Amino acid sequence: MGMTMTQKILAAHAGLDSVKAGDLIEAKLDLVLGNDITSPVAISVMEGFEKNKVFDKDKIALVMDHFIPNKDIKSAENCKTCREFAAKNGITNYFDVGQMGIEHALLPEKGLVVAGDCVIGADSHTCTYGALGAFSTGVGSTDMAAGMATGKAWFKVPGAIKFNITGKPGRYVSGKDVILHIIGEIGVDGALYKSMEFVGDGIAELNMDDRFTIANMAIEAGGKNGIFPVDDSAKEYMKEHSDRSFEVYEADEDAVYDEEYTIDLSSLKSTVSCPHLPENTRTIDDIEKEQIRVDQAVIGSCTNGRISDLRVAAEILKGKKLAKNLRCIVIPGTQNIYLQALKEGLIETFIEAGAVVSTPTCGPCLGGYMGILAAGERCISTTNRNFVGRMGHVDSEVYLASPAVAAASAVKGYICAPE
Repeated sequence: MGMTMTQKILAAHAGLDSVKAGDLIEAKLDLVLGNDITSPVAISVMEGFEKNKVFDKDKIALVMDHFIPNKDIKSAENCKTCREFAAKNGITNYFDVGQMGIEHALLPEKGLVVAGDCVIGADSHTCTYGALGAFSTGVGSTDMAAGMATGKAWFKVPGAIKFNITGKPGRYVSGKDVILHIIGEIGVDGALYKSMEFVGDGIAELNMDDRFTIANMAIEAGGKNGIFPVDDSAKEYMKEHSDRSFEVYEADEDAVYDEEYTIDLSSLKSTVSCPHLPENTRTIDDIEKEQIRVDQAVIGSCTNGRISDLRVAAEILKGKKLAKNLRCIVIPGTQNIYLQALKEGLIETFIEAGAVVSTPTCGPCLGGYMGILAAGERCISTTNRNFVGRMGHVDSEVYLASPAVAAASAVKGYICAPE
């Protein structure tokens, strides 16, 4: 019986010739990730272990990104805990104010993840790195603690769903529209504990930022991970950002998939996820008719804060002004992305349009800070979740969309298609 990409990576890291869906394995880890919310819990758990030193100081990444710069005393104390732990253990990849970025944009940029890796992170969107052909998945803080101490983790080998990507997308149709369409089709539990494996000639039409976005939101369909084949674009990205060697795994021709779907990019339209679940999707043609007014637009996050996202938003905002009484918050994913946006004049475009530009942070995405919603307010956001109260008051609403739709809506004041 053949294996999928994910199964091959897990088998290799478990030292096994083969695995199948449902097997319980112990796999070696190439990287363990935590942030300023999840790491303090893991550190506390780890202090109770007999072995309370990290297994490899170069294979731990601690990224201060959720409440950075610190918004209050509690967040400051959390970061202090991480800072002291990193210093005590000599952790190489500790990222704080000035060096940090939103973790899932930062780690690929820093070259810390490459194809064939096995990665866990105490953050649900750790599945982002599947865009590079790595197995990466989110875990709880206790599993993070065990991973930091031992360099290993237990997994139940997931089954898989194959998504055949074909065709060429139209203008302003992006990776965000692809994954929102998929989640709308299969539901928020449609890939529960499955590997979402993307294949097909249409992948060549998706840039790396598109792929990071799609893999990032695999968890919103319940997926254990999302993963892409390692093509020339992925190889070029890794060679540009990393000096690590990588290993390419390919699914066997007789690999077993529980389901298969075909996504024709040429037929997709800009897609919006309406409150209060990512599966509640509608095309922009449908929703634009209602002229749903919004109070705030957020362009950023680990899903859509990369340079191509900022470029398309700036293209739409160039020479325009935000709608009256609308707030727009732009958040570059990393310091390097921020600097690149400065060099290209994108930041100037955002500010001239009336937006504010923030240091990299997850803040508004999880209703932490930098854009909390009041009762009755609506936000069009390029983030990844729109649960009840996700960005603030339980009586607020979040609509998920691409940077193009978010920027266009910020100009018109209601959810609309980019022109």
